[in-house]
Amino acid sequence: MPSFDIVCEMDMQEMDNAVNQVKKEIATRYDFKHSKASIELDDGKITLVGDDVNNLNTVAEILRAKMVRRKLEAKSLEYGDMENASGDTRRQLVTIKQGVDKETAKKIVKHIKQEKMKVQAAIQGEQVRVTGKKRDDLQAAMALVRGMDVDRPLNFTNFRD
Repeated sequence: MPSFDIVCEMDMQEMDNAVNQVKKEIATRYDFKHSKASIELDDGKITLVGDDVNNLNTVAEILRAKMVRRKLEAKSLEYGDMENASGDTRRQLVTIKQGVDKETAKKIVKHIKQEKMKVQAAIQGEQVRVTGKKRDDLQAAMALVRGMDVDRPLNFTNFRD
């Protein structure tokens, strides 16, 4: 029986490359010459540091630009609150969204069932498995899910005939 999985995965190697490009740009840009701006990637979390709010926002904007160039979705970043850090700087923690959370998974399953498609959707951990009898039904389900408004980028993997 044909099936596929709906997941939210970020290519962490590409993300690491994007963060390294941001570090290089911070080191070479004139407006960051005597600032304490920095960026670190550690275990699915990115720490942005800047002298002030504008400096921090500039680092975040550079990160988004580098992510777009590397074909990474900027929707997969969840920005935390800005907080004061040592040395009169500001810090912001950015979390990389991985996996489909329970609420989003329920929303996807409900949306597929409301359309009365000839497929079944089931939540399996941090992914949603969609099965059906025909390949065309699965492709229609993919198109339906792509049209949904969710807070994270969704990928379709493990397509089996």
